[in-house]
Amino acid sequence: MHQYAFFLGCIAPNRYPGCEAAAIKTSEKLGIELLPLKGASCCPAPGAFGAVDLNVWYAMAARNIVLAEQMNKDIALICNGCYKSIYEVNERLKHDDELRDGVNEVLAEIDMEYKGSIDVYHLAEIYADKKVCGPDKIRESVVRPLDGTKVAVHYGCHLLKPIKERRFTDAENPMWMEELVAALGAEPVQYRNKMECCGAGGGVRGFDLAHSLDITNEKLTNINEAGADAITEVCPFCQLQFDRGQIEIGEKFGIEWHIPVLHYNELLGLAQGMSPQELALDLHAIDCKPFLDKIL
Repeated sequence: MHQYAFFLGCIAPNRYPGCEAAAIKTSEKLGIELLPLKGASCCPAPGAFGAVDLNVWYAMAARNIVLAEQMNKDIALICNGCYKSIYEVNERLKHDDELRDGVNEVLAEIDMEYKGSIDVYHLAEIYADKKVCGPDKIRESVVRPLDGTKVAVHYGCHLLKPIKERRFTDAENPMWMEELVAALGAEPVQYRNKMECCGAGGGVRGFDLAHSLDITNEKLTNINEAGADAITEVCPFCQLQFDRGQIEIGEKFGIEWHIPVLHYNELLGLAQGMSPQELALDLHAIDCKPFLDKIL
């Protein structure tokens, strides 16, 4: 059993608890145990903190990393924004002695010290890693194949870019998430501008909602034209933008979309036999029933 310190972030437990439940339960069936990272704070959000005060960003992220170091476990998380903050801070502190010393001066005030002894992974990255999991192992865990469904994949920006600071080799036309979707029995569909932002990142949603939704609407248009029955992503903030964003697009622009949005872990949960109630799909802004009717 591979064990990781599970960093929840903010949006999943507060807005989409099904992501949290599904991550823990589905991973266990794949030989991955997600252990509670007790005392964790916000990552902190890269758009809100990283763009305003880098010192706070480094110190808060480092504190979360130290909690995992105390457990002697690598971190696994399910949000691209959290990944950007915690992964990037961890890598920079490992290789910048001056920065690490400055952060440790702050952490010393709460009797903590960053040592650089662990690594940070996105859970989707772990799923794709054939040494730990891989599509074949996921396929073996499926008891309710998502046959007959078409799913559009959204990678999100912070997961893959900036490419020079990531472990991924292809940030322009990746296909590994499509392989994870295909392992569930669904058909991953390609669509125009697949790698475009969801519209929320970098603080855009909080600063200029109308512009943010305009970007989202373009993606939804392309996804709809591809005939997708649902959208899947690996970031609760992207999920919020696509899910709640469809309601906001209707309110602001008068354009109605009814495309269910499910985090990959929720999709995996359905394929492994979890009920919509276990996944809290009723808390989604866009009704998932049209998609569920195809598989249940």
